[in-house]
Amino acid sequence: MKFPRNARIFRGQLDAAPLALVFFLLVIFLMLGSLVYTPGVRLQLPVTDGFPGMDRPSVTVAMDAGGRVYYQNQLVERDFLRERLKEAVSKSSEPLTLVIQADKDVTYEMLVNLTMLARDAGLVDAWLATLPRAVAAPGQRLQP
Repeated sequence: MKFPRNARIFRGQLDAAPLALVFFLLVIFLMLGSLVYTPGVRLQLPVTDGFPGMDRPSVTVAMDAGGRVYYQNQLVERDFLRERLKEAVSKSSEPLTLVIQADKDVTYEMLVNLTMLARDAGLVDAWLATLPRAVAAPGQRLQP
């Protein structure tokens, strides 16, 4: 069976107006996308090399540069956090580890206060969350 072919090679000039329109629409979408509000608290975790992971159960607490504490994605007061950590320790069959997601600008004093609060609640260890380095420093290679 033969199918009729009516496809011809385009030999005319390409019109630049539709191409420019698509390009400008793409630019507008990218610019507007950067202005969209992203909910949540912006934390800038420090970047480090060679920290191992964890194999024990953990509880995560975030702290921003202003010293505000977040537990389970909600802003909490320190007394409320102490009670929630005590509940988590009592529900867990293994010792829990506190993972602190602290902003770069959090002071050492704030970190010590948070770890002391966790110790009073019954948590055994406290670890600082960090980001892995995306590119190896000069003269080093990334760990697998």
